[in-house]
Amino acid sequence: MKKIILTLLTTALIGGNIYAQDDAMDSRDRLTLGVKAGVNYSNVYDAQGQDFVANPKLGFACGAFLTIPIGKYLGVQPEVLFSQKGFQATGSILGSSYNLTRTTDYLDIPILFSLKPSEFLTLLAGPQFSYLLKQTDVFANESTSIQQETVFENDNVRKNTFCLTGGFDINIGRVVFGARVGWDVLDNNGDGTSTTPRYKNVWYQGTLGIRLF
Repeated sequence: MKKIILTLLTTALIGGNIYAQDDAMDSRDRLTLGVKAGVNYSNVYDAQGQDFVANPKLGFACGAFLTIPIGKYLGVQPEVLFSQKGFQATGSILGSSYNLTRTTDYLDIPILFSLKPSEFLTLLAGPQFSYLLKQTDVFANESTSIQQETVFENDNVRKNTFCLTGGFDINIGRVVFGARVGWDVLDNNGDGTSTTPRYKNVWYQGTLGIRLF
C-alpha cells in the first residue's frame, strides 16, 4: 500500500505541473459523473470471540461516483461501490488447527465531503453505509477443505453497517487515481449474540477512474 501511495503522490506532482500550464480548464466547480475500479486490501480489527489470528487479503472494488461542487474549493462526492472485503485466518478448534479465508461482498455507499486545494488534488472524508450481500468461507484443516457461500436471511449477522472512510483523489484530465482507508464502526453481529468470530472490517482501497463528463 505504501508503494501505491508513493506512486499516486508522484503522479500528483506531475499533474500539478500539467495544470500549472493550463489554468483555463479548472473543473472544480463543475458537476461530474465517473466510474472506477480497483482493489481492496482488507483485514479485521477489534476481534472478539473465538481465538484466531487474522491476516489481510485482496478483493475487488468497482462502481460510480458523482462530484457535486459547493463553490470552487468545497463539495460533496457520493459513491456507489461493489466492494470485496474479508480476511485470512488461522486458529485452533479442540486442539486441531485450521485455516479460514472469508470473502464478504458489500454494497458500499460513501457520502464524502471534499476539499479541493487544487484542480489535480481532492481530499475526501465522510460516513459510509455498507450492506452485506454475500459471504464466502473456505475452511480447511488437516483432513478436509470446505467452501460455504451464504446469502444472509437472518438477523444474527449484521447486514447494514455504518463505517467511516477518507482519502484523496488525484485528477489528471478525465483520469482519477483514488486512495482510501475505511473502517467499520459497528461489528458484524446483528442481534448481540456471540457470533464467532465477531469483528470489524478495515480496508485500504486503490482505484483508477474515468470522468464521463
